[in-house]
Amino acid sequence: MVQVDRRTFLKGAAATAGAAALHGPFEGFVSLASAVSSKPDFRDLVPIADERGGVVRLWLPEGFQYRSFHDTSAPVFLDDGTRLPGRHDGMGAFPGPNGNSILIRNHEVNGPGAAFSATAPVYDPMARGGTTTFEATPTGGVANSFASLVGTQMNCAGGRMPWGAWITCEETVNGPDVGADFTGVSNVALTQPHGFIFEVPVDGPASADPIRNAGRFAHEAAVFDPVAGNLYLTEDNFGFPSGFYRYIPPTNPMDSGALADGGQLQMLAVEGIANADLAAAQRKRATYPVTWVDIDDPAPSFPYTPGVPAPTSNNTALTYVSSQGLAQGAAGFSRLEGAVYDEGVVYFCSTQGGGAAGGGPNPSVNGWGTGSGQIWAYRIAEQELQLIYQSPNRATLDFPDNVTTSPRGTIILCEDNVEDNFIRGLSRGGQLWSIALNRMPGRTNDEFAGSTFSDDGETLFVNIQASNGLTFAIWGPWQRIGV
Repeated sequence: MVQVDRRTFLKGAAATAGAAALHGPFEGFVSLASAVSSKPDFRDLVPIADERGGVVRLWLPEGFQYRSFHDTSAPVFLDDGTRLPGRHDGMGAFPGPNGNSILIRNHEVNGPGAAFSATAPVYDPMARGGTTTFEATPTGGVANSFASLVGTQMNCAGGRMPWGAWITCEETVNGPDVGADFTGVSNVALTQPHGFIFEVPVDGPASADPIRNAGRFAHEAAVFDPVAGNLYLTEDNFGFPSGFYRYIPPTNPMDSGALADGGQLQMLAVEGIANADLAAAQRKRATYPVTWVDIDDPAPSFPYTPGVPAPTSNNTALTYVSSQGLAQGAAGFSRLEGAVYDEGVVYFCSTQGGGAAGGGPNPSVNGWGTGSGQIWAYRIAEQELQLIYQSPNRATLDFPDNVTTSPRGTIILCEDNVEDNFIRGLSRGGQLWSIALNRMPGRTNDEFAGSTFSDDGETLFVNIQASNGLTFAIWGPWQRIGV
């Protein structure tokens, strides 16, 4: 069966506006693409040709260059013989030999089917997502590529760990024990429950053993606090309130060199405000003291009969973990996606945050929240949550998704919407500006994902997340543009 994902479904719906009315969970999405009359200001960006083939795929500030690679619009084979899957998503860069970078990249592939490689550790032989690892030069040359984890699903974001590993996160709860997700495709063929996080060492393949106590939910990103030894996790529970989580491992990975299962999962709550609605528009620099509530059953399994569709609905499974926290007063956000740790602070994106109070899905997209995006900062030592930026409208910042920081301290945001997608820079003081614009021929609304800087801060690696995925290496005078 042909794979369908939320973005492809939604973009296809927008393209057929006027041909027929949409009904069901995505009814009204067509109106979103035509809802904005103003366009972003492109004055600071200019068309620049790709070093691969001379095609203009990006607009960048003057003086910048880039090269694209691992473009799956044609078959790409890795050094281990694996055919590279598409859906390039979250990614982390680590120091490599001779000034190169070792990158570990997610592939957010949904739906049951054979694992994409026979050379890597496999979790579920009937799941098509996973990670690939490769060495890249500062200008986009590639070597030493291989599949590092297969048999997972919807590997969305994750996080770079300071002991030399990538945590990859499944943004799904599919499994043989759960009914079909938004695609309507049966999960009967799957052999394992999904919705977990996995550790992928930078120097080799993963173990294919999930960290179950870090939760079974629609994971997005993971970042680690090396001071206290805790892992922070975001949830993109598309149609429901999402939580911000903390996983306290049984041993400190900074000592053991690996993230262990068996720890305690917790969910953030605002002190004195039960079920705080943080998806709603906030006052400037809104600040909240927080506490944490325990999740007693973080890795549920549900009864089922092999070969028969499971009686537990996907929505029930999606909300099982967060409902435990909400019952204890935990806060609800709108679609938490990218996260990054920097000097005692976790910055994370609320993709549709900043809209009207009262919650509920955006009537245009049915994703929870009616705003254009928020950036939050959790100050770990102070146990304090603060709003850093709230988009005033779609033309200014439209659905921020993946996030990273430059070595010089700038927050880098990747947009994921159905019109023009930018990479934006955000200062700690709340100033926003444009870094890059997708101008791929015929594909200008494909999202950016997986932004990550080389260790020396001179090259920004970033993906285009689509069936025909590809990766860019971008270099130039970063300090001149405040990055």
